[in-house]
Amino acid sequence: MPQSASSSVQQARQLIANRLRELVKDAGLEGKDLAALCGWHPSKVSRISTAKTQPSEDDIRAWCAACGAEDQTADLIASLRAVEGMWVSWRQMERAGLRRAQEARLPLYERTRWFRAYSPGLFPGLLQTFGYTEDVLRAVQRRRVGVDDVADAVAARMERQQVLYEGHRRFAFLVEESTLRNGLGEAETQAEQLDHLLTVNALPNVSVGVVPTRLGRERMPVEGFWIFGKAQVNVELVSGYLTITQPSEVAAYADTFATLADMAVYGDKARALLAKARDSLV
Repeated sequence: MPQSASSSVQQARQLIANRLRELVKDAGLEGKDLAALCGWHPSKVSRISTAKTQPSEDDIRAWCAACGAEDQTADLIASLRAVEGMWVSWRQMERAGLRRAQEARLPLYERTRWFRAYSPGLFPGLLQTFGYTEDVLRAVQRRRVGVDDVADAVAARMERQQVLYEGHRRFAFLVEESTLRNGLGEAETQAEQLDHLLTVNALPNVSVGVVPTRLGRERMPVEGFWIFGKAQVNVELVSGYLTITQPSEVAAYADTFATLADMAVYGDKARALLAKARDSLV
């Protein structure tokens, strides 16, 4: 797991380890007693109780049974599954194709009312045109997905964009200026995408900021991320998809977004950069 993904996941694992350790204490047992009851080597108990090794569901069942705490089993297994869901490799997420991965995120978008997104390299999915999305997902499919369901995945992403127009939602998007000239496909597709951005930016509930390329910036580009309300951040890394829910880490991403937002230009200045990039393609 990448270092940037480790903090939230490790904290969640530690909470499970702490709860398991408390069960042993409440049962009046020691680690060696638990190991004997479960048929394990004592080192396994030590590794699990210190969060050095993540337990399996069967490990939790055996642990709770040995401690006479079977009533805690279901809750601990639910917590374990939540931890496992915090970090998902692309291979795992996309093993059945790209469409399912697109559809799986829709409920999160539907229940969120305040979106903040920063993208250093590509336009965020909610802002993408059909052609731009097709180019992006085709590139992803060629690189790492054996199933070719790009057409269905593009349709799913287009459907998800309805959240821009439904309900009382607010959106703040930040893109690096280099993104304006960083297309995967033809110049015509990129020009269409820039035109679309100008249109979306006119919506009253949408803000699009462009972080200018210049020397001496206060904050260098970071990995792309989405902030959903105040509760969750999603980060797309090279090897997988990270979900952050730890309040301190959500706050860190919110602070980073605020810093980048202060560096960005909006309104006429942003439109001028978009128009300049588009004119260079035509």
